[in-house]
Amino acid sequence: MAVSKNVISAMESSSWIRKMFETGAVLKSKYGQENVFDFSLGNPNIDPPTDFAKALAEYTKNVKPGMHAYMPNAGYQDVREKIALWVSKTEEVEIPAANIVMTCGAAGAMNAVLKTILNPGDNIIAITPYFAEYDAYVANHGGQLVRVSSGDDFNLSPENIEKAIDDKTQGVIINSPNNPSGKVYNEETIKKLAAMLERKSKERGRAIYLLSDEPYKKIVYDGVKVPSAVKAYKHSIILTSYSKDLSIPGERIGWVAVNPAAEDIANLMGGIIMCNRVLGYVNAPAIMQKVVAEFQGKSVDIDFYKKKRDRISEILGNIGYEFTKPEGAFYLFPKAPGGDDLKAVDALQNEKVLVVPGRGFGTLGYFRIAYCVSDKVIEGAAAGFKKAFDALKK
Repeated sequence: MAVSKNVISAMESSSWIRKMFETGAVLKSKYGQENVFDFSLGNPNIDPPTDFAKALAEYTKNVKPGMHAYMPNAGYQDVREKIALWVSKTEEVEIPAANIVMTCGAAGAMNAVLKTILNPGDNIIAITPYFAEYDAYVANHGGQLVRVSSGDDFNLSPENIEKAIDDKTQGVIINSPNNPSGKVYNEETIKKLAAMLERKSKERGRAIYLLSDEPYKKIVYDGVKVPSAVKAYKHSIILTSYSKDLSIPGERIGWVAVNPAAEDIANLMGGIIMCNRVLGYVNAPAIMQKVVAEFQGKSVDIDFYKKKRDRISEILGNIGYEFTKPEGAFYLFPKAPGGDDLKAVDALQNEKVLVVPGRGFGTLGYFRIAYCVSDKVIEGAAAGFKKAFDALKK
């Protein structure tokens, strides 16, 4: 066999998100796009802010020598300085530009950090439900993902996380607002988690890093606030992108920010910067770095997604689906009627409604709806949600 066993195995258990997205492409070609209601992929369906297009056009029309050349592996210094100022303000922790690394999206950020901190056989803890590709990211660097269950309200449990910590634990990933549940971990929860990690780090004589995956941080509703992991815990690292809040996922631009009080900070930063290169990313895209530097704190109109959240919640609630209303992001994670997420997904697919089974996020018995879609898709799917629910309840 020419292809590695690890890759063969990964392909066989590849992302349920992509599987459903590809199923949607087949159904759309067969029945017509307007007759298929695809909630499978978290692909923002709102254009970037109008100022973004203007800034991009302005930058690219002023051609300067070297504007398309390599830059330092951590990114342009002036860009890192602007981001450092913004992050220091919002996190209420002074984070210097030297602790910012520009990356190819949050995925690039996560892989650079994991390669830096993982030895073969080490583990990283994630709270279910979690973003499906964490398994692959950790495995990329010889580690193992350890799953810790959340409660029925999808809140993390510091007590459950503590039970999962062992001598091989290098870090804990949190994702708030969460994909797929839309849960935002509140300040009290983050403080309890930080206190536990501080105590366990002291007991072991070395840090357990807290990796805060934050691409949805600006997409929150009803006055909910996302507390600062960096302020709560010194061994903390932020990983994020502009994919969701500026609606530019195809541009693959994000960054890492490291708390300057983190253990072994010099080697940690040096490692992340080096891994940003040796993993093949080399540099975050040059033009995108310069453009996003001018958009600190800005985002698309979040009310756009709030209205969609409220409408899809109304439709499913009236039918009888059970779910926790999302506090952020643009996903709904209902319980599967009858308890079997694969049966629920199949029943909905029979009605040409595409969702993703909860097992793709480490949680059986649920399914994910990405409601970053047109209003026509939401309204058009209502009848299919009802028929599938009735069929599953028989």
